[in-house]
Amino acid sequence: MSIRTALLLHGAGGGGWEWNVWREVFAAGHINAHAPDLQPSVAGLAATSFSDYAAQVRAALSDLSRPRAVVGASMGGLLALQVASEADALVLVNPLPPRPWHARLPLQEWPAVVRWHGDARLASTRAALPDADPVTAMYAFRNWRDESGRVLREAHAGIDTDAPLVPTLCVISGQDRDVPAEMTEAFMDQLAATRIGLPEASHVGPLLGRQASAVAAQVVAWLSAR
Repeated sequence: MSIRTALLLHGAGGGGWEWNVWREVFAAGHINAHAPDLQPSVAGLAATSFSDYAAQVRAALSDLSRPRAVVGASMGGLLALQVASEADALVLVNPLPPRPWHARLPLQEWPAVVRWHGDARLASTRAALPDADPVTAMYAFRNWRDESGRVLREAHAGIDTDAPLVPTLCVISGQDRDVPAEMTEAFMDQLAATRIGLPEASHVGPLLGRQASAVAAQVVAWLSAR
């Protein structure tokens, strides 16, 4: 039986809005897609941990009927890997990698709260999304959110995950400046994952770039064949 429900997990500083195009394409393919916003813990954003997000993801996935897929982009991809055993298919979009692949990520330092909303600039959003149209870039600029530095520090320090035992598809952007495409390719080789390569796409381009609808359609076709 083909996949009929899907949980879509956004990346750091984003939200469920990142999946607006994909949700429409999934609906047209008769897949009921849910794209929740990850929530800070009651102790506040600075105290929010990766495990806080993982618990939310696990609870949201358990609410979906099977057969179900979990789909994650960037940090959401790492969260999707954490719960892959509870899904029937896994889709990763330029995922932050688990241990030991995390060691190949560019070195970065994160404050307690990363102010991607408060310090957002339209010029930097356009630079991060060179493959998006001006309207989408403006929409993203207005919707970035602040993020927990603790979550990002934990993710970049290495999160342990089991190798997924479900069919796995990975979308890989050739112009990803956050998660090197070469590293993702090597990681997917280890997982024997099916791949969709986008040589000219940016890190968030598969969701927000001009190719978003076409990429989502390829993912739906793959999920419908599971």
